[in-house]
Amino acid sequence: MRRVALDTYGPPEVLTLRDSELPQVSAGEVLVRVAAAGVNVVDLYQRSGLYSVPLPFTPGIEGGGTVLRIGADVAGVAVGDRVAWMGQPGGYATHCVVPAARLVPVPDDMSLVDAASILIHGMTAHVLITDVYPLTDGAVCLVHSAAGGVGGLLCQLAARRGATVIGTVSRDDKIPAALAAGAHHVVNYRTTAFPARVREITGGRGADVVYDAVGRDTFADGLTCLRPAGAMVLYGQAGGPVDPVDPQLLNSYGSLFLTKASLSHYDRTPERTRSRASAVFNDVLAGRLRVRVHAVFPLAAAAAAHEELASRRTLGKILLVP
Repeated sequence: MRRVALDTYGPPEVLTLRDSELPQVSAGEVLVRVAAAGVNVVDLYQRSGLYSVPLPFTPGIEGGGTVLRIGADVAGVAVGDRVAWMGQPGGYATHCVVPAARLVPVPDDMSLVDAASILIHGMTAHVLITDVYPLTDGAVCLVHSAAGGVGGLLCQLAARRGATVIGTVSRDDKIPAALAAGAHHVVNYRTTAFPARVREITGGRGADVVYDAVGRDTFADGLTCLRPAGAMVLYGQAGGPVDPVDPQLLNSYGSLFLTKASLSHYDRTPERTRSRASAVFNDVLAGRLRVRVHAVFPLAAAAAAHEELASRRTLGKILLVP
């Protein structure tokens, strides 16, 4: 097999492709032949050392593939099954060992590449609008990074729920992608004071919820966009971490709610994970959710994939394929 590994933390160039023996499969695990692996921000954090991992390390916490071998004490999975997974490192490879509990079945009429493209981003968008702050018909939401991987899916799902979607982007050339994803209004937050635009669109009322994956660059202004008792939902920090917040500030803006949401805190069992994955896959197959792939790289170009994701030029998912 071949896998991408890092022996030390550092820039993208520390990622190297090497040959390895096929890994052994322990009880409760399966060996999967990888069709595609998703490239996610957490991979960049692990490579750089912002998130500590045991070295040497093969990144890649999301993928899709075919089951080749099954360990002891595994039920409900058979050799040849088409599966996807997330939360287990090692996906930047031709083969990956995955705990059976982390597998979700991929429908027959969905490609494994599409499954790897949509799993984390789609499930994140789904939990944000159904569980973290359930959107209803007539609500107003502000979606930062509306042309990005999760942001674009959030726009699609929110618009289908009848919400008014105000999207922000960091560059004018991303505006068409945000509009195509379902945003009704799009603002370049680097060149336009987006709080004033939100107030204008809402007739001075403010948004019900802000979904923010940018962090430092948008957080403070985002709080001023909310109506009284509105919700600020942080789920990323592409622009850097947010400074500490005095709770009195939330009160002064109208008793606002603030949360930093993680999918794993809502889907704490394999059953919950499979249920949400099934809902996302069904939305894709029914045409309610469009998969948007920004770029596909071979394993040997993992460093270039990381550079592309870090550039914040992306308009969808980045994948690695064996």
